[in-house]
Amino acid sequence: MASTTGRVRGEELLARAPLVDGHNDLPWALRDLLTAGQFGEKSTPGDPGAAVSVVDLTTHQPALQTDLVRARDGRLGMQFWSVWVPCRLAGDAAVTAVLEQVELVHALAERYPDHLRIATTADEAERAFQDGRIASLIGAEGGHSINGSLGVLRALRRLGVRYMTLTHNENTEWADSATDEPVHGGLSPFGRDVVREMNRIGMLVDLSHVAATTMRDALEVTTRPVVFSHSSCRAVADHPRNVPDDVLTQLKDNGGVCMVTFVPHFVSQPYAEWDARLKDAMDAAGESHNDLDARHRFIDSWADGGPTPHVTMDDVVLHLEHAREVAGIDHIGLGGDYDGTRSLPEGMEDVSCYPTLIGTLLDRGWSEDDCAKLAGRNILRVLRDND
Repeated sequence: MASTTGRVRGEELLARAPLVDGHNDLPWALRDLLTAGQFGEKSTPGDPGAAVSVVDLTTHQPALQTDLVRARDGRLGMQFWSVWVPCRLAGDAAVTAVLEQVELVHALAERYPDHLRIATTADEAERAFQDGRIASLIGAEGGHSINGSLGVLRALRRLGVRYMTLTHNENTEWADSATDEPVHGGLSPFGRDVVREMNRIGMLVDLSHVAATTMRDALEVTTRPVVFSHSSCRAVADHPRNVPDDVLTQLKDNGGVCMVTFVPHFVSQPYAEWDARLKDAMDAAGESHNDLDARHRFIDSWADGGPTPHVTMDDVVLHLEHAREVAGIDHIGLGGDYDGTRSLPEGMEDVSCYPTLIGTLLDRGWSEDDCAKLAGRNILRVLRDND
C-alpha cells in the first residue's frame, strides 16, 4: 500500500495526467439493481434506462463500486463504460440489449453534465479532461452482441462505441473464448473479416476474454494496435482469461496495450486455483460456470468451497511489473472491471483507489513518466491510432 506521501503524489500526478480505465460495468450494474427492485415503486423493468433517473450517483451508493463521489476521489479522468451483454442473450435479444446499454451510457452523461461527457475520439477525451469532466467512452463486451452482422458492428461504431471485445465467456460463431471449449481454433474466416472491418471503421479490437489462439489470430490479421481492456498476466496467475507472455511480447510490434485488471480470479494464483475447483464443482452439478448469475448462486450455497483466498493490491502490482518487463512500459494500462465482479483486492475496493495504486508504484521507484504512461498516455495513443 502507498504511504501517505505516495497517495498525495498519486493524486497530484493524476490531476495532470488522465487516469483512463479500460473497463467498468456500471451500466449493467444499474440495470441489475433496477431488475432486482432496488429502487422500489419507481422501478420499471421494461425500461432498463430508467435506472439513470432513479439512482443518484452524486451520492455514495453502497450497493455499487462506482459513483461520482468516489470517481472524483479516485481522480478518474476517462472511463470506457462497458455495454456488456450476457451470453444468455443471443440473436436479436443481444442486439436489443447492447443498444439499450449504449443509450443508458448516453443518458448518464446527459443527467450528469457537470461530471460526465461523451467522447468518441482521443482529442474529445482530452478536451473533456481539461474541462474537468470524466471523458465517457463506450466499449461493447461480447461479440455475440452484433449477431453475426457487420452492419450492426458499423451501427455501434456510429453510436460512439470505440471497442468491441470479440467474445465474452462463451464462443461466438466466429471466435473462440478463453473459457469455452475451442471450436474454431481461434478466429473463423468471418472472424478475421470482423477484425478487418473494425480496423477499417476505427473500432479497437479488444482481446480480453478470448482464447490465446484467438489473440494470436487477431494479432496476425490486425493492421492497428489492439487492446486488452481488462486482462492480467498468465505467467503470474494461471487463469485462461489472462495473457500469455508470447502475446504480451507481440504487443511491442503491434503497438497495443494490455490493461491490467483487478479481478481476484485473474490476479491471484491461489484464487485462480479456488475458481478452478468451483468450476469442477459446478460442472459436476450440471451448472454453467460461464453464467455469472448461476455462478453467484452456486457460490452462496457451496459448502465445500471454503474461504476465498486473500488478495491485495500487492497482487495487482505483481502483474503490472511483469507486464512492464515483458511487454514494455509503453504497452500497459489499467482496466479495473469495477462493478463487474463481486470481490476486489484489499486496497482496491472501489474507484476511489487509483491514486493509492499509483502512489504505491511511485513508492516502489516507478518514475512519474512511467506512471503517466500506465495511467492513460498509452491507451490514448492506441485510441488515436484507431481514430
